[in-house]
Amino acid sequence: MYLGDKLLMVICMLILVICVLVGVAFLT
Repeated sequence: MYLGDKLLMVICMLILVICVLVGVAFLT
């Protein structure tokens, strides 16, 4: 696995986590 692909996967997961946190913040 290339370092770039791994970094891209980590960034995608961070974006997903942020989206979930923002969604929860708006719902509560």
